[in-house]
Amino acid sequence: MTTMNWMRDPTAETSAVRRPRVTPPASLDGLTIGLFDIGKTRSDEFLNQVEKRCNERGLKVKRYAKPTNAKVAPTEVMQQVVAEADAVLIALSD
Repeated sequence: MTTMNWMRDPTAETSAVRRPRVTPPASLDGLTIGLFDIGKTRSDEFLNQVEKRCNERGLKVKRYAKPTNAKVAPTEVMQQVVAEADAVLIALSD
């Protein structure tokens, strides 16, 4: 029997939607890693360190950000992330 991992969709919907978890890539080599800053205090500092480590490994990194942590990311930003990144790390910090 296969066990399905589920996660809650964190987008701003009126009711939570359960979606199957996407299988993570076996390797990050050759992929574009999106680093997404949600606007929380010091999350940029965390992402700066992650970007530094990715660069040391020769990984391609693209940065994205919400204008503020109090609002949902604009559709244009989310579409850009989907179009440009193969994997995304979302920074939460305080």
